[in-house]
Amino acid sequence: MYGNDYGPDDAATRTETRDRLPRRDEPLNAADAAALEGYFDELIDADQRIEPRDAMPEAYRQTLIRMMAQHAHSEIIGMQPEGNWITRAPSLRRKAILMAKVQDEAGHGLYLYSAAETLGVTREELLDRLHTGRQKYSSIFNYPTLTWADVGAIGWLVDGAAIMNQVPLCRCSYGPYARAMVRVCKEESFHQRQGFEILWTLARGTEAQQEMAQDAVNRWWWPSLMMFGPPDTGEAATKGHTAQSMAWGIKRFSNDDLRQKFVDMTVPQAERIGLTLPDPDLRWNPERGHYDFGAVDWAEFKRVLSGDGPCNAARIEHRVRAHEEGAWVREAANAYVAKQADRAVVGAA
Repeated sequence: MYGNDYGPDDAATRTETRDRLPRRDEPLNAADAAALEGYFDELIDADQRIEPRDAMPEAYRQTLIRMMAQHAHSEIIGMQPEGNWITRAPSLRRKAILMAKVQDEAGHGLYLYSAAETLGVTREELLDRLHTGRQKYSSIFNYPTLTWADVGAIGWLVDGAAIMNQVPLCRCSYGPYARAMVRVCKEESFHQRQGFEILWTLARGTEAQQEMAQDAVNRWWWPSLMMFGPPDTGEAATKGHTAQSMAWGIKRFSNDDLRQKFVDMTVPQAERIGLTLPDPDLRWNPERGHYDFGAVDWAEFKRVLSGDGPCNAARIEHRVRAHEEGAWVREAANAYVAKQADRAVVGAA
């Protein structure tokens, strides 16, 4: 269904080249390496999707595994701070909505782990890397949810930042990742509206509710800006992975551009809700046509990402415990599949 066999006039030539190349687990000689590079570059230059059966450079594959794994880990770990509030949500309606949202996050992790598996890595490998600290997840999920308003702030700010990051990924050059992101982004838009509504309601409530909403925004604003990653334009353009990821068509915008778009989008929303974003330097710049904003504390970002955040240890401990306690479910599912396969063999005989 998906592939590069059909389309432009030279598709047949590309298919012939692809079929002559070794599988990705086979060694490449110099001629094969040159053919692979040319085949891959043609697809990227034509803005075509790379599919699992297509030849691809190992560096491209490893970059995608890193990105998709971090994304999947973030969805799974991100269930914890909001799941903490399911039993304490203020109404049955709020409980039902929050349960649906947490279920969505589990589904997002499933889509993304499945997409990563098309690159030849197993889910067990990825989870082991998460549990042993060899792969990261978004630093923002290492902050605690202290009040019900935090659920609103996560929905509005955190999921809003996620949407800004993820919509361009629907055009990612790797087909399975791009297609997974289409559904993820549709569901994230529901999450953002849910958060906006919670804060809108609290901002029109009692004085204590208004203060609770403002406190949540004060605590989640800066971590939300950190979600886009460290600076990668100007003097920082030569650092990190952005330049290569953009050349490969994995990313479409820099971290800094996406962060600016998020700020420009969020300021009018905050004014509409009636809450103040905690940045004294935030102001409209008519010359740039954008909002200026203060400096992000990247030292805090690095500290939390490296494991020294308020909830790092608790998040991983909870995740590992849940994984170990769920081992019997995985074993039962595998036994059922094996039993069904045996029955099919007997029936065929």
